[in-house]
Amino acid sequence: MQKKLEFHLANITLCGIGHGDPTKPMILALHGWLDNAASFNPMAEHLSDYYIVALDITGHGLSSHRSNGAHYHLIDFPYDLHELVESQGWQSFILMGHSMGGIIATLYASCFPEHVSKLISIESFGPMTKDTQSSPTQLRDSIINRLKAQKSEATHPRSIERTIEARIKVGDIKLESATLLITRNIREDNGQLFFTTDRRLRTFSALRMTEAQAEAFMRNITCPVLLITGSKGYESMRTISQKRVGWVTDLTVAECEGYHHLHMDNPKPVADKIVRFLNVT
Repeated sequence: MQKKLEFHLANITLCGIGHGDPTKPMILALHGWLDNAASFNPMAEHLSDYYIVALDITGHGLSSHRSNGAHYHLIDFPYDLHELVESQGWQSFILMGHSMGGIIATLYASCFPEHVSKLISIESFGPMTKDTQSSPTQLRDSIINRLKAQKSEATHPRSIERTIEARIKVGDIKLESATLLITRNIREDNGQLFFTTDRRLRTFSALRMTEAQAEAFMRNITCPVLLITGSKGYESMRTISQKRVGWVTDLTVAECEGYHHLHMDNPKPVADKIVRFLNVT
């Protein structure tokens, strides 16, 4: 059973999809960059012992965009998440994230360990980093990129079908999975199609964390952590995770068949790993 969710916060509205019985233990689920809450639809039916609250992260899916003149900084997403948690009075929950959602979940679990009983990270293991010396160039490129984007005209999808085809080509993702994501990322108004995703999300990040900062966040995580990787997932993520496994005290590592979106394309094995992890006391 699916339910449309809307959470009205001080400056934004976060939307999402609720799966299952709200009286059961809650999994708060965060999707990847340019995806949306439908990312967790395929896995939900295999996690029937839990209530899944799958969010559209700010600027994604049906959730609000940042205000005019604002931009999207990684460290603002945990802020949105904690404002939501406080507004709903959620005390303790399981936190799950895929890709960018896994990064946000990791930062949140580090900063607010009292709220996160267990952490599940799919094809993600901590923040992306760059060397300190790259910071001036990173900021310069970001500013130039944002100004360029600001002056350019927004592009609109010609058709849902063609947009789905394009999504498949760039993402190693199955037709059914791409259809779920694109259907929620497009709206129609007077016969014209529009992307619901804020195009400012595509601009370059102003700064990346350093590896030392990433280590500090990850070493501060106190709850049990499950890392799930795809057998054909991003090689860069695999390299990062191998380097960082010693940073988390209580870590379980699992691999399932699939590419970066394995939780959508191959949901049951991924869900089985999650259930096994959650059933360990």
